[in-house]
Amino acid sequence: MAKRLLQVTVNGQRREDAVAEHTLLLEYLREQLGLTGTKRGCDGGECGACTVLVDGQPRLSCITLACGCEGREVSTIESLTRRGRLSALQRAFHEKLGTQCGFCTPGMIMAAEALLLREPHPSEDQIREALAGNICRCTGYVKIIESVQAAALAIADLAGEAT
Repeated sequence: MAKRLLQVTVNGQRREDAVAEHTLLLEYLREQLGLTGTKRGCDGGECGACTVLVDGQPRLSCITLACGCEGREVSTIESLTRRGRLSALQRAFHEKLGTQCGFCTPGMIMAAEALLLREPHPSEDQIREALAGNICRCTGYVKIIESVQAAALAIADLAGEAT
């Protein structure tokens, strides 16, 4: 197995690790770095449970090679918690019951995080579009959408914006 040196920033930490060239980003995060918040779902890029951000854009880590992230910034669900406190988005998912079994939640939250980074006041249609690649097998998505809307309002309130 040929290995190469991967230089990548993960959750704000610059890293340099030897990885096999065929290692998936999901495997690198979970097995090599111990970041198990990113979930292994379908292994085919169909469910979105493994969604992470690469340079602020949602990426399915189960179909992305780790080496393809050379020199990039990778953010996982673990990056959202600050000093042991949930982010506004994580808190909204908890308070608005956006989770059921919780398996899809990290991927949903990361897809929603990417949306809120580029569009702080998304419409319901924009939320639905941003989450279209993420499958929840437990709900009808109503509470998930309400969670993203609540997070957007909370973030706006924190920023002192008028709604």
